[in-house]
Amino acid sequence: MTEIRSLDRLTPAEAADVLTLAAAADEADGVSPLSEDGVLGLRGSGRTHLLAYADGTLAGYAYLDGTSGELVVHPKHRLRGHGTALIAAAGPGALRFWAHGDEEAARAFAEQAGFTRSRVLWQMRRSLTNLPDVPLPEGVTVRAFVPGADDEAWLGVNSRAFAHHPEQGRWTPDDLRLRFGEPWFDPAGFLLAVDPVDDRLLGFHWTKVHPAEGDQPAIGEIYVLGVEPGGHRRGLGAALSVAGLRHLAGLGLADALLYVDESNGGAVALYRRLGFEIYSTDVMYSRD
Repeated sequence: MTEIRSLDRLTPAEAADVLTLAAAADEADGVSPLSEDGVLGLRGSGRTHLLAYADGTLAGYAYLDGTSGELVVHPKHRLRGHGTALIAAAGPGALRFWAHGDEEAARAFAEQAGFTRSRVLWQMRRSLTNLPDVPLPEGVTVRAFVPGADDEAWLGVNSRAFAHHPEQGRWTPDDLRLRFGEPWFDPAGFLLAVDPVDDRLLGFHWTKVHPAEGDQPAIGEIYVLGVEPGGHRRGLGAALSVAGLRHLAGLGLADALLYVDESNGGAVALYRRLGFEIYSTDVMYSRD
């Protein structure tokens, strides 16, 4: 029998149990069941945490940020109704859950629960050797982000650049500052394209480095790339992409990754031109 606990904040011990469960799922499935945002959310408030227990042991976990979230069941506790119990505890109405990796088991579970495939997120990768030469548009310079000084301007451009993006466009000052405290944060790799006349922000390329883990070497990431919609600097997105990739290559990294929605034709076309290819797929399943 499944016992569900619904909480608006986790204790450190509960958060640690969720991470242990996620690590077991990662080892079994070869892909982490929680995104970066899902992991960061374990330490904060503003979302609903659903914990499924079987005989006092954490067997499954889901969270909801509004009507969307992620769900994972411990490999040793699967096919025992815990996932279905978590879905039921999430309540009726519209729901959206991410499944990391386009796996048959996730598709079958989603369909059985009345969910349909609604969104696809690709991870794309390329080598950091033989990078193309893409100069910055005339009248644009690049400098590093200054925490505290550039926050407001960056949040403004980010919200306009991702106005139709369901997650990225909603970032708040707290979301930004939360990343400042992460061990991977490096302002030197947070590149801002500015007008040298008035230092007005025109675009940005925030890079990230994932440290080596086990037999997997460290890898760079185009973490967030955005251009002011009214900036009218043709080619700035491509130039910023390459500037960030050159920064990552200068750190001695061999490869870079990024995440992009399958439906974002313009971004996908840009990254393909820059040599990126699809590496893996995440799927959102929705119930309207």
